Amino acid sequence: MMRLVYALAWTIAAPLAVLRLHWRARKLPGYAKRIRERFGRYDPAPDAPRIWIHAVSVGETRAAAPIIEALAARHPGHRILLTHMTPTGRATGEEIFGDRVERAWLPYDLALAVRNFVRHFRPELGIVMETELWPRLLEECAAHGVPVVLANARLSERSRRRYARFPGFARWALANLAAVAAQTEADASRLTSLGARDVVVTGNVKFDLDVPAGIEARARALRELLGESRPVWVAGSTREGEEALLLDAFAAVPPEVLLVIVPRHPQRFAEVAQAAAARGFATARRSDAVAAGEGVRVVVGDSMGEMLAYYGAADVVLMGGSFLEYGSQNLIEACALGRPVIFGRHTWNFEQAAEGAMAADAALRVEDAAGAMAAALALTRDPERRSRMGQNASRFVEAHRGATLRLVERLDAALASRARASG
Repeated sequence: MMRLVYALAWTIAAPLAVLRLHWRARKLPGYAKRIRERFGRYDPAPDAPRIWIHAVSVGETRAAAPIIEALAARHPGHRILLTHMTPTGRATGEEIFGDRVERAWLPYDLALAVRNFVRHFRPELGIVMETELWPRLLEECAAHGVPVVLANARLSERSRRRYARFPGFARWALANLAAVAAQTEADASRLTSLGARDVVVTGNVKFDLDVPAGIEARARALRELLGESRPVWVAGSTREGEEALLLDAFAAVPPEVLLVIVPRHPQRFAEVAQAAAARGFATARRSDAVAAGEGVRVVVGDSMGEMLAYYGAADVVLMGGSFLEYGSQNLIEACALGRPVIFGRHTWNFEQAAEGAMAADAALRVEDAAGAMAAALALTRDPERRSRMGQNASRFVEAHRGATLRLVERLDAALASRARASG
């Protein structure tokens, strides 16, 4: 009955999903491209052994980067297939890997669509990043002997309670995973309680971020545009509603401080710039590619692929997604650049990292946007403490590296097991 209800729900939802793609394409045209792939219809693919990795959007794609590099080095005879659900994720994959990987949209969880996907690409191993669980797809992979590993897996207590309301659905999704590589013991415990099997803790691969060699130079060039003689605070990967809170609180900050806001979603760049201007702030945009004059108070980071450069150009980083109930964006990136981080109360997506960063005196937690501005101003006025926290942030990230190697060893074992089974 559960499978029947699920199938009927997708049958009803599929036409609405297509309409929503076109609606979202008004601001982000990529949503309207290659829609047929979302129904399992793909261009011809070379007949070759494949490892498939699914990374839903930008954060998961960046997290997958060290895994993909390690797998490509270990298995040079395999093609790498990278699937996404969002245009920003796909664009990030193109930026990082170019033509070194195949890419496609993951199909909707319709029986025929996922069957076509598995039969078309015939992966020898599937890797799903973090929390993307599509039960029909996983069931089809299991039926075709494709082991799928949930990698860098995380599950907050809040999400565990949601899944627990539908125990049959959770068991259906998790039962078809070959293994789970969890970020923390707490994640492993929650996933096991819902029915996941063969769960091991490998750590968070986001700590294995390799800062590209050119980022330091890009950060210096960006800082020259922003102004080297004044404090620069970067609010990174902000989400809807947060910019208004931060801008209202920023009104009380001395005028010599420059606030750079980098919205998480590119379709909101213009909206955030308008919100800043409407509050009376002299506002510029990164895409203007000109120096921000002394009178400019707010710069909107409306460029793609420069998040690390923004962090490198900052004196202090305010972590988006943590000031409203979004669960926080990736604070590890800012720490890896050696910047002190300030975040709000909502960090469940990065709870262990947030707690660890605070314990290492690399980050501060505040109650609200006003508290964030006060904390950033205190750090700005205390350069010695700011420098010490930045150094602590770099050491904190370095101390937690190694998850990628542990995870790839687990993936190699799954691939070898599959080879023995098919041989």
